[in-house]
Amino acid sequence: MTIRRCGWCSDDPLYIAYHDEEWGKAEHDEARLFEMLCLEGQQAGLSWITVLKKREGYRSHFFQHPIEQVAALTDDQLEFKLTDAGLIRHLGKLKAIRDNAIAWQALKQEVGNVSAWLWNFVDHQALDNDVENYRAAPAQTEISQLLSKTLKKRGFKFVGPTTCYAFMQAVGMVNDHENHCHFK
Repeated sequence: MTIRRCGWCSDDPLYIAYHDEEWGKAEHDEARLFEMLCLEGQQAGLSWITVLKKREGYRSHFFQHPIEQVAALTDDQLEFKLTDAGLIRHLGKLKAIRDNAIAWQALKQEVGNVSAWLWNFVDHQALDNDVENYRAAPAQTEISQLLSKTLKKRGFKFVGPTTCYAFMQAVGMVNDHENHCHFK
């Protein structure tokens, strides 16, 4: 039996695993939400498969460590990370991970549960869209624009409305699996 997937999912095993096991599934774990928000920002100007192929490098350098440690990284430490081909070697993007960790900590101090705060943007329930073809799915919405604006005001970087919408799709705040997809 052939499993039907969304049209954006290529035959790359990494993409298939990401589509089948992660994309669009409701995520509430704060560390995982932080990782996905930052990874979506790393994608800016690149394809998602590029980020997926470098994900283990990002986990090793950033996401397998407490957010407090990521927030404490110095500019020199971030510049050293540029030598690792396992990362996207863009200093602004790497600094954004640190800056986002600082902003995340401040947000957590204020609201307590960042996961609940994020999910409040969709009233704590995934928005289920009617998607015939992935090209018909929006690149951003009013909600992702609001999320972007709110995150930017709180010091987050690389969180434009398109990045925020991709984040919302990735963590299951929005279900944009195509109608024919086995995982709809």
